[in-house]
Amino acid sequence: MTSVQLHSNLTHASFTTEQIENPVTGDRMTILCSTHDSNGEYVKFQFELPPGSQGSPLHYHDTITETFEVLSGSLEMQFGESGNIKVLRPGEILQVPPGLQHSFRNASEDWVTFISVVRPAGDFEHFLRSLYGLAINGKVNKEGAPTNLLQFALLIEKADTIVVGLPVFLQKLMIKVLATVARLLRVEKSLAKYK
Repeated sequence: MTSVQLHSNLTHASFTTEQIENPVTGDRMTILCSTHDSNGEYVKFQFELPPGSQGSPLHYHDTITETFEVLSGSLEMQFGESGNIKVLRPGEILQVPPGLQHSFRNASEDWVTFISVVRPAGDFEHFLRSLYGLAINGKVNKEGAPTNLLQFALLIEKADTIVVGLPVFLQKLMIKVLATVARLLRVEKSLAKYK
């Protein structure tokens, strides 16, 4: 059984920051420590979600660990078995290991600000930069997902993400095939500008 750790008082390192706003979903991402700054060990973001923001659907990662720390407001997180919901308040931290299902959203009427650390960094920063960049360029749907299926497949691969609810074998096969076609058609070049 996988355990989830809830901590408080995580210390923060100081790095040059960069803020990007998503015009479709209204949330803001600040890159606090880039993949480059940590030599690929981790990537650290600060997110600000507006009231009612859906955040992310239920998913898990095969190889990365995500840590969430709320700075202000409240972040509703579902993790592990269906219906296991925890509302994180300022100072609370939830560490989600590889393979553990999780999602987050802002169900409150106030903004929520939280820190997310992803270890190892892999291509997660490029995944998020691309999502925000595609939104800025008007190439996403109203939920903020890329409208180009080949770009979407490449990004899912970069995020090391499995969406819960779809058969895993079929999902991995579809993403692998679509990502391979995307590379053959050089669709990766359309995402390179967001690195």
